[in-house]
Amino acid sequence: MIGQDFNSIQVGEALPPLAKPPITEVQLVRYSGASGDFNPIHTVHQAGVDAGNGGVIAHGMLIMGFAAEMITRWVRPEQVRSFGVRFTGISRPGDAITITGKVLEKLVVDGEPRLRCEVEAADQTGHRKLKGEFVAAFPVR
Repeated sequence: MIGQDFNSIQVGEALPPLAKPPITEVQLVRYSGASGDFNPIHTVHQAGVDAGNGGVIAHGMLIMGFAAEMITRWVRPEQVRSFGVRFTGISRPGDAITITGKVLEKLVVDGEPRLRCEVEAADQTGHRKLKGEFVAAFPVR
């Protein structure tokens, strides 16, 4: 947590989760404009059906953005040294995504204390949407 000390963090410690409200089709239209990703599978029902997705699907990067939001509520953005994910499921309008994580490892790189952490996103049924890791510098007080 912002303000927490490196020595007080334990491997296996859970990060504060972030629960997002259900994804809306309006949110996907707005995200299309913000991201420049205008693929119609994200905004046009029939395009999603024609692509074999059964309808509109959310942008994977929107879900990754939710994960980044959780991370940067826990550490300042300038503390993040790396962040990567693997997408494991499709999100749709109506899905309420919760981001969770935990500390995997404490390490020191070039004299800088860092934490390697896991991050996951899942919907209201527990179906995982992404899994990844990030590394953040963490102060020693």
